Amino acid sequence: MQWAANELAEIATVTLSHYHQHAAEFWQGTKDHDVSQNYAAFLAPLPKNQPLDILDLGCGPGRDVHYFKALGHRPVGLDGCPAFCAMAREYTGCQILQQNFLDLDLPHAAFDGVFANASLFHVPSQQLPDVLARIHTSLKPGGVLFLSNPRGDSEGWSGRRYGLYMQLETSQQFLADAGFTVLDHYYRPPGKPRHEQPWLAIVAAKH
Repeated sequence: MQWAANELAEIATVTLSHYHQHAAEFWQGTKDHDVSQNYAAFLAPLPKNQPLDILDLGCGPGRDVHYFKALGHRPVGLDGCPAFCAMAREYTGCQILQQNFLDLDLPHAAFDGVFANASLFHVPSQQLPDVLARIHTSLKPGGVLFLSNPRGDSEGWSGRRYGLYMQLETSQQFLADAGFTVLDHYYRPPGKPRHEQPWLAIVAAKH
């Protein structure tokens, strides 16, 4: 699926506008989600007993930034939604970057890990290689990328949100092409039969 530049801009604008308009209810609906499995999987391959530089890509109102800060790490949040950025700054006291995923400007080799929980699936497939390349560049050697996205075999609009839904094999190919090695993957929520696990989580390392 190929989009012109103005169409890509519209995808980003409409999707972010949806979140901006529903920021308060999104926070209420997600702040108590149990994502401990994702935290553990992300941190498992990273160095222990030292503060880590972490980028929460698509940080929303700051739930995960707050968690990583509480562990003694140095998290930075990033989101394209102005309301989420304001909420995250107030909630965490951390640096929160307001950036569109399709126009990322990330520092070079700055992060031990990038945590992208339920966010990268909003990136259209034609732009995903560029986004993953920018994430790769922002990671220190051996840095870790965690991503959790709803899985499937489709791409397009769901209401006023754009989504790219991929299965494991397709996700692995995008990551390999961007210079990542997949370390682990699993389906969520845990303890359910596969057809009741709509989320695919992947842990990958920069090589």
